[in-house]
Amino acid sequence: MSLPLVRPELEGPTDLSSDATRDIAPALRAMLADVFAVYLKTKNFHWHMSGPHFRDYHLLLDEQSDQIFAMTDQIAERARKIGGTSLRSIGHIARTQRILDNDADYVDPQDMLSELCSDNQQLTRELRRLHDLCDEYGDVATASLIENWIDESERRIWFLYEAVRRGHNSQGR
Repeated sequence: MSLPLVRPELEGPTDLSSDATRDIAPALRAMLADVFAVYLKTKNFHWHMSGPHFRDYHLLLDEQSDQIFAMTDQIAERARKIGGTSLRSIGHIARTQRILDNDADYVDPQDMLSELCSDNQQLTRELRRLHDLCDEYGDVATASLIENWIDESERRIWFLYEAVRRGHNSQGR
């Protein structure tokens, strides 16, 4: 006896409304694309860091990229738990992300840190918007995860801000 080759509908075992799944799942996909964009940019800058603060900045960006990457599986699995889908490819990320890439051959270390600070601020704003959406539908599980991600993002922003500020102060700005 063979099983039918019919694809079952993708529904999750959630008590959230179909409207909640319709709205939250794509917002989670967009967040996941943004997180991948910030992750890859952070790794890019980590790999291409140079200058007198190389070791400190290299290690900072390595730590931050690990933290950012740790979010990806949780975001994707949360989208699936509520009955949605996740990203499927690099192309899907590129079509969905709101955080801009940086493909420049050279970026000054202070500009790297400033850009990552700005990107993490944008990510935090998007996380807050997603949290508001989850509150609207009573999705406390996703909102709870987001609260932790906001705290982590704010910490990354703080460290990047202080590193840039120190760099500007040491140059007499």
